[in-house]
Amino acid sequence: MSEQIKELIEKIQQEGVKAAEDKARAIIDEAGLQAQAIIKEAQKEAQSIILGAQDRAAKMEESGRASLKQAGRDMLLSLRAEINEMLGRMVRERVREALGVEELSQILGRIIKEAGVHEKAEVVVTMKKEDAEKLEKGFLAELKSQVHRGIKIASSDAMHGGFTISYDSGRSLFDFTDKALEEYIVALLSPKLAEVLRGK
Repeated sequence: MSEQIKELIEKIQQEGVKAAEDKARAIIDEAGLQAQAIIKEAQKEAQSIILGAQDRAAKMEESGRASLKQAGRDMLLSLRAEINEMLGRMVRERVREALGVEELSQILGRIIKEAGVHEKAEVVVTMKKEDAEKLEKGFLAELKSQVHRGIKIASSDAMHGGFTISYDSGRSLFDFTDKALEEYIVALLSPKLAEVLRGK
């Protein structure tokens, strides 16, 4: 009988060990499946994070490029404006230098004489006060005697150089002020300057 008990105990032990091994194997298999699911989920999440980061990086790079492009355009526009302003100042200074009293008297004498002696309307020349005062002291009387026509020299505080001239007593006029000549010359030079800036 002790032999039977011994066999029974061995059988119970074997069955218990086998059951424990089966249970352990099932737990290990379940843990392996769970680990694979966790790894798969982690890989998906990591891929999603990577794609999100790449997308954000691409958007930031695109935004950075757009900002740089805009900054470049702004700088170019600012530079062009500054160059045009500098060109305007240079032209203005040269025009004022070129339109001294002596030059004004020569120009006015010529254009008034060529305008026609048969016209009866008064010629009105407007210029800055200092130039008007200088021209009235001799030049005006001499010119009136040559053209036999009424000539009036007026002054304007708004003018800094050059003159306006009207052949119909002021109803219409031709503008030869430093400002008008500056605008004309700058408009003439701007396309050439733009070509230089573009490197053509």
